[in-house]
Amino acid sequence: MKVRIEVVAIDSLMVRLFDAIDEANMPWILAASQRLRAAFGERLVDLVPSYTTLMVQCDLAPAEARRLIVHALEGVQPDTGNSGYRHEIPVWYHASVGPELPVLAARSGLSEDEVIRLHSEREYPVFALGFAPGFGFMGLVDERLASPRLSTPRKRVAAGSVGIAERQTAAYPAVSPGGWNLIGRTPVRLFDRQREGYSLLQPGDRVRFVAVTHARFLALGGDDSPLEAQA
Repeated sequence: MKVRIEVVAIDSLMVRLFDAIDEANMPWILAASQRLRAAFGERLVDLVPSYTTLMVQCDLAPAEARRLIVHALEGVQPDTGNSGYRHEIPVWYHASVGPELPVLAARSGLSEDEVIRLHSEREYPVFALGFAPGFGFMGLVDERLASPRLSTPRKRVAAGSVGIAERQTAAYPAVSPGGWNLIGRTPVRLFDRQREGYSLLQPGDRVRFVAVTHARFLALGGDDSPLEAQA
């Protein structure tokens, strides 16, 4: 791991640890996060982990912050003992709420049941939060499910919609525009202002999507209002 530091704002530095997305990055990202939080202490304004980087916002001059980062990350080792929380998130996989489910199946030469099995059999690390509050970028999905974003994003994606973009997967925490390939919907509230920390998911957590019946989805408070497929 080679640490590179870039200035991105007057009070922010980007610490680049890797060049490619890989599940093996997460233990290093978590260990570096812990080192930097301890090193900056009260001088740290925000620390944002991502797939390959950490953005450090602080109340120090860039040169001083850079020296502190270099010193803090000297000899850092992956944090193999911290795997975050493990979440099981129920999903109703169905074309009425996940209109790209049959599209992905046809594109990959699989049945819809096989798409559901491949998506739900893996445990996904949460790489980062972004796009919207509580939106966790997860991966990596099976290569057979990889699919580019929609050429024209939807103006409205229902809260709880579960989708795939390239080899990433995620669930929308709130109603919003979006261009991911939707394959189902969860009744789980991913962002709640009454919850400590607001977001259910945090970087370093692990998620397993669990297929549930329509009846179970509704019993858990799910909204089965349909969405139309997008060309």
